[in-house]
Amino acid sequence: MSQLNLDTGFLLLPKNKYFYIYLSLNPLQLETKLQRWRLILGEKADPEAALPLAGADKEIDRVLDALYDSNRKGNLGNSSPVVSRWLGDIRTYFPKPVVTLLQKDAFERLGLQKLLLEPELLDSLEADVSLVSTLISLSKVMPETTKDTARKVIQKVIDQIREKLKFSLEQAVKGSLSRKNRHFRPQWKELDWHRTIKANLKHYQPEYQTVFPEKWIGYRRKQQALRHFFLAVDQSASMANSLVYAGIMGSILAGLPTLKTQLLVFDTSVADLSAHLHDPVQLLLGTQLGGGTDIGNALHHIHGRVTHPQQSVLVIITDLFEGGSRQRMLQKFQALVHAGVKVICLLALNDEGSPEFDTRNAAALAGLGIPAFACSPQHFPDLLAAALNGQDLFVWQHEHVIRKNSGA
Repeated sequence: MSQLNLDTGFLLLPKNKYFYIYLSLNPLQLETKLQRWRLILGEKADPEAALPLAGADKEIDRVLDALYDSNRKGNLGNSSPVVSRWLGDIRTYFPKPVVTLLQKDAFERLGLQKLLLEPELLDSLEADVSLVSTLISLSKVMPETTKDTARKVIQKVIDQIREKLKFSLEQAVKGSLSRKNRHFRPQWKELDWHRTIKANLKHYQPEYQTVFPEKWIGYRRKQQALRHFFLAVDQSASMANSLVYAGIMGSILAGLPTLKTQLLVFDTSVADLSAHLHDPVQLLLGTQLGGGTDIGNALHHIHGRVTHPQQSVLVIITDLFEGGSRQRMLQKFQALVHAGVKVICLLALNDEGSPEFDTRNAAALAGLGIPAFACSPQHFPDLLAAALNGQDLFVWQHEHVIRKNSGA
């Protein structure tokens, strides 16, 4: 690493982009900008200790050095007590968002995943979606003594996400289906008086103290047919966080009587996890991250399950890196569309920004009338409502994804 030059200054890359952002936006009450740079760049940038650190600044430097500046790829080692102390230290000196980023870096850089098999350490971690993804990948080798703790950690994250999304997801579905269930030439017994009056308030006649309705709104006599929702998720390692969100949202939707929800996960084979939607913890632990990808095979399996195509919506979550036959995959997509299924391809379902994906396949799907884009969990309820309402999803994509990303 380059050295600090107190006379001429420097232009050096930070050892980790998150700390550059954090230390730049949240100065730690250091005396000079050089001291902030010293924390960002580490001890090797100042071998002669021209900028000595003391107190909390020295402890922060020690915590960061343990992760980023050791000659042996980090000096946390594989000792659970040492890691536990380090986890306690980062909570002392950094806010929660930075703590989760530090944890993620520690597991990726130092290969500490096997320490997650120790319940004492697992219980001390900051729970987030990335941690759940890591636990899913370790579930097959996790001892029973650790699984109880792992389930509690996963349940904690599930509860946090459900609290944020459950109401908006349920209201989006209920609202879209209730709108589908109205019509505007009702018989007397079918009138929806509340909405009829509301829609005609502009025709209120003060002299008669009444409303003269020009638009009548009513309910259909028969309840609309049950809608079928298929959620298919690629089990590639790159889709791990999307799989977590999909499992949780699937469990919420499974509780709605107007929607028949089926959740399938796939690699080169397909697994139906619909029976576990009532228990999202067990559902997530039952997935298997990694392996190959055969999207065409998954679509063939789903097509065989579609019994009411005009009433069906398929959301497939995949980066479109097909390991099987590309031609077969596109044929299966086309067959579903021609049958009348509303198909949406989400390249990711998370908050991580623009994902890597196969641009050629995404363009081919657009040619088939299938939009392919990344969606945040917060926007998913509105997307599902648009699909159930039969809206043009390319228009939805432009309004919610393209305009947002372009800053329009």
